[in-house]
Amino acid sequence: MLLCAALGCAHATGPAPPPASSRSRLLNEPLPTFRRPTLQGGTFDSAAATGPGQVVVVDFFAAYCKPCQRALPALEALHRRQPGLTIVGVSLDDTPDNAWKSVRRHRLTFPVIHDAGNVLAGRMRVTELPISFVIDRGGRVRWVGGPDQPDDALERAIAAITTASP
Repeated sequence: MLLCAALGCAHATGPAPPPASSRSRLLNEPLPTFRRPTLQGGTFDSAAATGPGQVVVVDFFAAYCKPCQRALPALEALHRRQPGLTIVGVSLDDTPDNAWKSVRRHRLTFPVIHDAGNVLAGRMRVTELPISFVIDRGGRVRWVGGPDQPDDALERAIAAITTASP
């Protein structure tokens, strides 16, 4: 037991806490509701997505944002590994054609919204890219990952929030 306390045992501790969140006025607030058409067809409804049992990631990106483009393949891989996780991308590109470039380039299979006029970005107070919001099963923003986060922070935040959520 003393060795376990000194070295740390995985089974002796609870779930790891999420990494520190980037600053956001939305942290611990309900996700603003939105209903928008997706590039792939259909509609994404945040109220339906944040129902019981759902952890949601809302990821803002743009084709002109190099860090965004580097992060999208990892986000797509996460989506494929965790089909129960709801991910929606929000493109801040000036045209739907530019948004489609990222979808095609990275073969994105999660829904992507083109945020014409940056209306949704304004509602979620997006001021820099890339930025991701992780919403818990209760519909509250529990973690925000901005450009200052390490590459594995989003996945660690999701794991912690998924484990901690009822």
